[in-house]
Amino acid sequence: MGDPTGREAVAAIWRIESARIVGALARYTGDFALAEDLAQEALAEALVTWPREGVPRNPAGWLLTVGRRRAIDAFRRRSALDERYAVLARDLGEGGAVTGGAPAEPSGDVLWDPDRIDDDVLALMFISCHPVLSREARVALTLRVVGGLTSDEIAKAFLVPTATVQARITRAKKTLAAARVRFELPSAAERTERLGSVLSVIYLIFTEGSSATSGDDLIRFDLAGEAQRLARVLTHLVPNEPEAHGLSALLDLTAARFPARTAPNGDPVLLEDQDRRRWNHAEIRRGRAALARAEQLGRGLGAYGLQAAIAECHAVARSVADTNWERIVLIYEALGRLAPSPIVELNRAAAVAMAQGPAAALAIADDLVAAGALAKSHLLPTVRGELLIRLGRTAEARDELKRAIDSCGNERERGLLRRKLADLDESEQRGSR
Repeated sequence: MGDPTGREAVAAIWRIESARIVGALARYTGDFALAEDLAQEALAEALVTWPREGVPRNPAGWLLTVGRRRAIDAFRRRSALDERYAVLARDLGEGGAVTGGAPAEPSGDVLWDPDRIDDDVLALMFISCHPVLSREARVALTLRVVGGLTSDEIAKAFLVPTATVQARITRAKKTLAAARVRFELPSAAERTERLGSVLSVIYLIFTEGSSATSGDDLIRFDLAGEAQRLARVLTHLVPNEPEAHGLSALLDLTAARFPARTAPNGDPVLLEDQDRRRWNHAEIRRGRAALARAEQLGRGLGAYGLQAAIAECHAVARSVADTNWERIVLIYEALGRLAPSPIVELNRAAAVAMAQGPAAALAIADDLVAAGALAKSHLLPTVRGELLIRLGRTAEARDELKRAIDSCGNERERGLLRRKLADLDESEQRGSR
């Protein structure tokens, strides 16, 4: 009779240790794609063995040893005279044939070098977010090999078929192999540039979790939580990089508002209507500490740090009216110079509306329309609709809200926009009586 908790133990250990296991196997074999396959084979064997025989005393070491033995099998298949096979076999202490069975307990595990584990995980992040990969591939590969999520879990998070995720991961590994990307830490000269790619991927994962672009749920908590975890791991791996701390601060300060962002039925709750007592104040403290660390490093805040500073303004305010909107506008202006984008300008417009009034904000939004920015997004017509309502230009506001509804992919947000449109119509009807 199998142990039903064995599969749960496999899942828990895998989520915690998968990055270290894949990283160690990649260092051991020198082949990232092979290492990921070997780790998946070890995981599959654990799912069969642990429920039947019990969880080993050193589960991570068990998985690593199985993966290493599979590596020996793989090299042996490639060439009976392969010099690397001889080295691997000698390290393992096996002079004869390599069997496929899993070890009862690992022993003499030369891979699990405490001095190399952090470097392995950091190298894994860099290779998963390599510039030769597409954005979608970077996200899928990072969640798979660094986050320890299964293809099914990734597919569910992004509302795509599992086969699509598997194809992205397979294509990513082939691309890395074709580009001859080595499993190693980038040089100091490359590291800053490559770190930006890692930060961007983690931010993309969080953004999709915190404001889902499609589906019925406004927030995908598991996805956002995984991004927070990855950001904290990164701050541990590169403790002197201010933007790593800035990103971690931004994610924690944003996630702190999650408990109040949705009503019991799942509908969105706007910032001005949120019960701030429901905000997660432990996450606020953690986010503020991370932001302070980014500032203490003395190189000035980057784009993520500046966004975290804006989030901190909201976190410490007792209400929307009590918020330091003038400071937020100034930070958005700095952010626009450092990392210009239509989204930054749109957010600046929303802050300007609170600090200086809707007319000044509408001028910013109109400039975005004239530039053809965010043409397919619901965000710009949503903001323009709200500003036009505040200015009493209801006919134009109605058109903007309809345009926002048509371009919004999230059902919860569409519902909020429909209610806003219905309120506008009802207000007009009352005014005409």
